[in-house]
Amino acid sequence: MTEVCAQIRSMAQRARAASRPLATAPTERKNAALLEAAARVRDGRRRLQEENEKDLAGARRSGLPPAMLDRLTLSDRAIEQICTSLEEVAALADPVGEVLRMWKRPNGLLVGRMRIPLGVVGIIYESRPNVTSDAAALCLKSGNAVVLRGGSEAIHSNRALADLLSQALASCRLPADAVQLVPTTERSAVLEMLRQEENIDLIIPRGGEGLIRFVVENSRIPVIKHYRGVCHVYVDQGADPEMAVRICLNAKTQRPGVCNAVETVLVHEAETERILPGLGEALQRQGVEIRGCPETLRRVPGAVPATEEDWGREYLDRILSMKVVRSLEEAVDHIHRYGSLHTEAIVTEHYGRAQRFLREVESSTVLVNASTRFSDGYELGLGAEIGISTTKLHAYGPMGLEELTTTKFIVYGQGQIRE
Repeated sequence: MTEVCAQIRSMAQRARAASRPLATAPTERKNAALLEAAARVRDGRRRLQEENEKDLAGARRSGLPPAMLDRLTLSDRAIEQICTSLEEVAALADPVGEVLRMWKRPNGLLVGRMRIPLGVVGIIYESRPNVTSDAAALCLKSGNAVVLRGGSEAIHSNRALADLLSQALASCRLPADAVQLVPTTERSAVLEMLRQEENIDLIIPRGGEGLIRFVVENSRIPVIKHYRGVCHVYVDQGADPEMAVRICLNAKTQRPGVCNAVETVLVHEAETERILPGLGEALQRQGVEIRGCPETLRRVPGAVPATEEDWGREYLDRILSMKVVRSLEEAVDHIHRYGSLHTEAIVTEHYGRAQRFLREVESSTVLVNASTRFSDGYELGLGAEIGISTTKLHAYGPMGLEELTTTKFIVYGQGQIRE
């Protein structure tokens, strides 16, 4: 354990040292490193998939569920998505050094705020190798060094990816220590990482609720978190039936095992005949088990009774709770009571109710007439995301480049002194 702790302390110290030159690195050099990384990942696809197969074999032996296996797999499509994300982050505007606004004081001082990197970011995550590249890309572009600690189930994939990223940094004359992967899967490494408050400025955990609670309870460093993704779709009175079915199907079945998949559908009572039966049937045809309120059970044959626990449950599976509500107000109240501040959507043809839903629902992403699956940094134009925050301080929702910066005050004077 002592050796592991010393290793983590050394990594954190080297990351701190690397963060200084990275914070002032030219945008062109950071972009070149990202494009070089994309090229190396494409060229190294065969090796990446060989390493990934080692992880998949171990995951199958340990009985990892299908949703987790899906997240772990580096298919050709997944690797191309990694490369595309690296290239898209390179194409984004560099937030570092941006002056947000300037104002003049009565004494002639010109005051402004400038974006600067956070410094060193620690990422603790499970199962998804693409987090390695996404986190590294966003941290690099925003001028932050990053220490990555992936899960044991993806250790071979993560090592292979991190090697390629470090090579790309070095080839573009950027500090290789700006992207480091913890090479051990020992739990003591996580605990030591969470004690490095002098060298790591922010911790972002990505994974199941158990991991995130463990990090929050043990960290000496500020933590950006979201515990669960209990997402809702509310089908409003007068909603278009075809749109409602299409959105709910996509939100539940496109990838059931992710945090932005819908877990509860709320349907206005005026649509129990026009929309509810067809919606239930369409979901069941896709293998979705429906756990419903009494009115849902009457309208959707094969649905089973929902319990109180179902309304706040993140299934991450082809299971959906469904409830009939009397009004928009009841839908919003239900979301506030059982939701997790992640993502909610309304299907409606009524502008006023759409605007009320946007204003009154507090979740970090709120959509009108679109699937909850769009609550994703890549889909929202961030290039990639380093995580989704349901903590309103310091960022809220999918976190991209700007969310990995803070601001400092800059002041121009002409010899003023305070009287």
